[in-house]
Amino acid sequence: MNNLDPTKLINEIVSRAPDAIMYADRDGIIRMWNKGAERIFGYLAEQAIGQSLDLIIPEKLRERHWEGYHKTMATGETRYGTELLAVPAMHQGGLRLSTEFSIVMLLDEENKPLGVAAIMRDVSERHAKEKKLRERLAELESGS
Repeated sequence: MNNLDPTKLINEIVSRAPDAIMYADRDGIIRMWNKGAERIFGYLAEQAIGQSLDLIIPEKLRERHWEGYHKTMATGETRYGTELLAVPAMHQGGLRLSTEFSIVMLLDEENKPLGVAAIMRDVSERHAKEKKLRERLAELESGS
């Protein structure tokens, strides 16, 4: 593998990463979907590519998501530059997931947005454990 050119190496890393790595164009259409995204969300790349991000966004959060997404695409600015974001997402089977992710805004030669890449991780198990701990702590503090 030492003889791989940098482009092939990058493609191999992205393809095999256990985290979801995806890219959506300025219209919110999925254009890249790695094996990690397949594992986390349950959709094969062939099923996800060409679909709207609504594929993984819970219905009640879509309006808010699209307001922010379209504003970001219009202005080229996001308030989430280097922040780790935490949002619910949806698995193909309808299961709600807790995810954390970071984004990378991709720009054209004129610094206008082409779309957004995201690196996402399913933290549902950790989120559930933390919720139980918070509930137990509240129970103990209330004297129950």
